[in-house]
Amino acid sequence: MSQVAAALQRVRERIDAAAVRAGRDPDGITLVAVSKSHPPSLIREAIAAGQRDFGENRVPEAAAKYKELGTEVRWHFVGRLQRNKVKELVGWVHLIHSLDRPPLAAEIGKRAAATGAPQAVLAEVNLSGDRRRGGVMPEDLAPLLEAAATVTGVRVTGLMAMAPIVSTPEGARPYFRRLARLRDEAVRRFPQLGIHHLSMGMSQDYEVAVEEGATLVRVGEAIFGRRAGRVRGEEPVEGDVDSASNVRGR
Repeated sequence: MSQVAAALQRVRERIDAAAVRAGRDPDGITLVAVSKSHPPSLIREAIAAGQRDFGENRVPEAAAKYKELGTEVRWHFVGRLQRNKVKELVGWVHLIHSLDRPPLAAEIGKRAAATGAPQAVLAEVNLSGDRRRGGVMPEDLAPLLEAAATVTGVRVTGLMAMAPIVSTPEGARPYFRRLARLRDEAVRRFPQLGIHHLSMGMSQDYEVAVEEGATLVRVGEAIFGRRAGRVRGEEPVEGDVDSASNVRGR
């Protein structure tokens, strides 16, 4: 068994155990292996171990990997997205995790209309209160969803958030609970959207996220190892989609 396969097995076992603790069906949770900055050879090892969903946060890197691996993989885009990059993703990316403003929804809708198929997205919520980071503030979530609901070609299927850096996984629990409450409120206010997903939890806190209702967890380091140039414990810096400092999903 390769190191990647062994790591995947450990992560899946912990997801299953967390689901059981919470009285949930483990089959309701999708593991997104965040493969950004890792080579296709490691992705192939993960595919051989049964992994299908992979996350990327830079458009050029994602597009290159798609060109090489194609539909062997179900691709998730987990980074901040500029409108001028949307055309390079829509048509093949399975899920965009980072809708955070109405103009981006409009651009995604325009590009999706050209393909003839709607694009699934998640609305990203900024739970840290730091406006330098990505995501819409909780008080602005409803207007974003209201705007997205009017865009043909955009299908909002849930919410995404990153917990702030905390000293222990347990410290992330209040943030995950808040996102779950926001999701439940969005379901009540916008039943026409079909919102159900919660994308939350990374390598350091995915078990807590599962206990709090995550349907998608974004795990990179615990599967593929530390990325080159990454300093352990560094604060995620939200930047341009092509910035190497964008470290969503570990």
